[in-house]
Parts: sequence; C-alpha cells; structure tokens
Amino acid sequence: MNQQQLFVKMALDAWNVQVDRTTKLFDSLSDAQLQQEVAPGRNSGVYLLGHLTAVHDGIFPLFGLKERTYPQLEEVFVKNPDKSGIEKTETQRLREYWKDVNQTLLRHFNQLSVDEWFQKHAAVSDDDFEKEPYRNKLNVILNRTNHLANHLGQLIFLKQ
Repeated sequence: MNQQQLFVKMALDAWNVQVDRTTKLFDSLSDAQLQQEVAPGRNSGVYLLGHLTAVHDGIFPLFGLKERTYPQLEEVFVKNPDKSGIEKTETQRLREYWKDVNQTLLRHFNQLSVDEWFQKHAAVSDDDFEKEPYRNKLNVILNRTNHLANHLGQLIFLKQ
C-alpha cells in the first residue's frame, strides 16, 4: 500500500466510524428525544439530523457524482437556523434520508480511485487548485468527518 492509498484508507475509515456512530445514536433516540434541544437555546436533535443529511447530500454535486437527492433540505437545514419557523420534514422521513444518503455516498466512495480522491472538487477553480492542491476531495471528507464528529458530540446530550 503506497502513501496515498494509506491516506485515503485512514480518511474513509474515520468517516465510516463517525457515520456508523451517528447512525447508531439516531437509531437509539426516540422522535421525542430528537425534538429536544441538545443544550438550552441550541439546535434540536431533529434539526441536526436534517442538517447533517443536507450537508452529506451536498457532497454528491461537490464531487461531480450526481445532483442532490434531497435538495429541499438545503433551505431548511443549512440556509436557515433551527427556530426559523420553516416547516421541517417529518422525523421518520429524515431518518430514512440520512441512511439513504450515507449508504449511497459509501457506494460512490468505494468506486473512486486513489487518484480521484486527490483531484479537485467542484467548488474550487482550476487556477485555485493549481495554487492549493490540498483543496481536493479527500480534504472535503476530512472536513466533513470533523463536522460530523462535532455534531455527534452535541447529539450525545440527548441520550437519557
């Protein structure tokens, strides 16, 4: 295994661990628990479920894989705060979207070659990528893994 293969494996292993932990937590929480705020005045669990699903769904177009599967989540869970008053998708449906997005991402990730992981993503120009080659797909996964781990740490407070 060369160094690039090792980097990709380490990043994907970390991603998969965080997705699995988060899925297990979501599965263990009732809909009522997800309606609660993770801390006073903070986001609710259901908002974070929708937010994480929308962010992960955004990886598809960022990687040039396909369009978002659930584009309606972007407005509610990324562009607006939890208490915006915008009607949210029902919790059970969000649970299904979460699993669908992450299972589909995993299939796509497993098909990417090592070289593809080090290629630019759609949000960076050719000129900028030439100057900053670390703005690649692998770096996106590293950042999204950290984002997920941060929100998982918040969601744990919903556990009784």
